[in-house]
Amino acid sequence: MDIQVIRATETWQQAGAYYVRIQGMAKQHGITLRREFDEHDAPDTKYIVLTDSDFPVATCRFFPIGEGSAMIGRVVVLPEYRGKGLGRRVILEAEAWLGELGAKTAVIESRDVAVGFYEKLGYTVTDSTVIHGDTFDCIRMEKEL
Repeated sequence: MDIQVIRATETWQQAGAYYVRIQGMAKQHGITLRREFDEHDAPDTKYIVLTDSDFPVATCRFFPIGEGSAMIGRVVVLPEYRGKGLGRRVILEAEAWLGELGAKTAVIESRDVAVGFYEKLGYTVTDSTVIHGDTFDCIRMEKEL
């Protein structure tokens, strides 16, 4: 693998994030484009894209949610690249960028089945109330950066 990290600030780079989300999540779980792309896919949203030989294979996005806090979400790795540490890497890259931007806290609404993954990265459950989304049940988690 020849993994490169892109802080996607240009349209062509963001298209890589969208591709991974469509192929790795929306298509797999029957999520419509209208539901996958929401008000948080906006000009201020930041995207991390990991590429393998220039082909997008993993992504996440983040956006501010309050003073010093940001929400990391839409963490997706293409199925054929899962289990290779790319989910971990995309989160760590987002956290590094967030730190540079002055954020103190990262927040994730984790799918219930992924809580253990985020706990290994230092996130803790801050509210055990299950958030019932359109597609997944999620748990709110936070990490001090």
